[in-house]
Amino acid sequence: MENAAEFTAVPGWGGVAMGITALGASVLAASQKTPRAWLAVWLAEVFVAVTIAVSTAATKAHRANSSLFTGPGRKFVLSFAPPIFVGGLLTFALFPLGAVVALPGLWLLLYGAAIVTGGAFSVRAVPILGLCMMVLGTGALFLPARWGNFFMAAGFGVVHIAFGVWIALKYGG
Repeated sequence: MENAAEFTAVPGWGGVAMGITALGASVLAASQKTPRAWLAVWLAEVFVAVTIAVSTAATKAHRANSSLFTGPGRKFVLSFAPPIFVGGLLTFALFPLGAVVALPGLWLLLYGAAIVTGGAFSVRAVPILGLCMMVLGTGALFLPARWGNFFMAAGFGVVHIAFGVWIALKYGG
């Protein structure tokens, strides 16, 4: 797989697992009384999702006798990382300013951009997943702020589950 044209270690079942944990996080986050507590729930979910993604991608790559950090996998990671890094920086810059309502849209847009750019080196379903996240992020930015958690559940939950099943069934695991 190292020399293949596309990165195929995107974990379908891992995407399903990330979607399920995101749905749980959205329910928990919605019940929080303060913006800080809401943010804490979603930041905890980030760590859970990253753990799931890395472990399931590594397992899928190992089964294919490949590595996540060579060839197309390296290109995927290097393309995916900058928008995620920017999202983290903007989160910690905007939160103290009270711009919490912008975070769901910002996160969905930048995560979607990361998936689209990384997905240029992957199977067709991956950049489509990213575009879906970007559409939801746009909605989260311009529709009522109280819908932010709904958009988070839809994107990080439902969309991950749907695309995870598609990737797992069509591209193995």
